[in-house]
Amino acid sequence: MDQQTITTIIYVVVFGAMIFFLFIRPQKKREKEAKALVASLVVGAKIVTIGGVVGSVVHVGEDEVTIETSVEKTQMVFLKSAISTIRETPVVASPVV
Repeated sequence: MDQQTITTIIYVVVFGAMIFFLFIRPQKKREKEAKALVASLVVGAKIVTIGGVVGSVVHVGEDEVTIETSVEKTQMVFLKSAISTIRETPVVASPVV
């Protein structure tokens, strides 16, 4: 192998590593964080959807979440993947012994 072939191979390997560390790895990290967010949904949590709807979780299903919004207690059903952030999780009081 001549010098030019070795240099080309090195450039391809370095470019592939850059693509992995700049694009693929951060995307996997975001996916992992999104799964953790969905798994941590509990009844009573205050959430925001990707559409900007704010409400409290009243039911958690397998793929869907029912939230209650506004003073009128309007209930809406969203896919778990539509949950953007959890603003506040309910505090569970520990029993006094």
